[in-house]
Amino acid sequence: MSSLVPLLLCGILSGITPAHADGGDVTVHATVDGTPVGRDTLVLDPAAAPRIDVTVHNGGDTVHHVKAIRVSGTALALTFFSYDTTLPFDVPAGQSVTRGFVLDLGQLGGQATGLLPTALEVLDVNRDVIAGVATTADVRGSVWSVYGVFGLAVLGLTALAWVAALVALARRRLPASRWRRATRFLPAGVGTGLVAVISLSALRVMAPSPATEVLFILGAAAAAFALGCLTPHPADPPLDPPVDPEATQRIARPVPGGGA
Repeated sequence: MSSLVPLLLCGILSGITPAHADGGDVTVHATVDGTPVGRDTLVLDPAAAPRIDVTVHNGGDTVHHVKAIRVSGTALALTFFSYDTTLPFDVPAGQSVTRGFVLDLGQLGGQATGLLPTALEVLDVNRDVIAGVATTADVRGSVWSVYGVFGLAVLGLTALAWVAALVALARRRLPASRWRRATRFLPAGVGTGLVAVISLSALRVMAPSPATEVLFILGAAAAAFALGCLTPHPADPPLDPPVDPEATQRIARPVPGGGA
């Protein structure tokens, strides 16, 4: 868990860039079964084979050679599904070209589920992105897809991190340094943020984005870090349990001579 945290954070932070539907002098417009990409949530059903129409406008003064069109979905700086369709065509300078194809989504159910940021990109002969358009896809996949299992794994690791930290607290085995005690709770906090992001996505409440991912993860990490700072020093003696006055009884002292 601790080794996964910096990798995810670095990937998320590097992905905080604005989404554009163009590549400088090239713009892309696309529809899926007649629905414009980027306007509304795009429904991707593994049982369907949607018709995708892509229009590429070349506003520059050189010809662009298109090799393929890619549809991919990412979350937490990880790509969970990607489909490349080879569709070669040229876009002359100052002109627009439209091409259509049918996308087979038969394996999507085992790759992702829920709301995911999705991009439709036009690739050149070197597989470099010429331009693209971003949208949010509602993937009707299985909870046992790669994305779903990833979320369950993060949930399990987060639960273990919390149990380990709380057991160490209960047994007074946390480090004496307040800073080190706080860092013991940090992985559990980061995991809690990751679980929140994935859960909201899988339950179709909110699609993850770099901004919301950083907000949830850093917020949960800060709360766990503060909790670790506030834990008692392991050398402090435990507090005496409160005495219940109702549980005490007066014991009579025997009187010499046998009197009560």
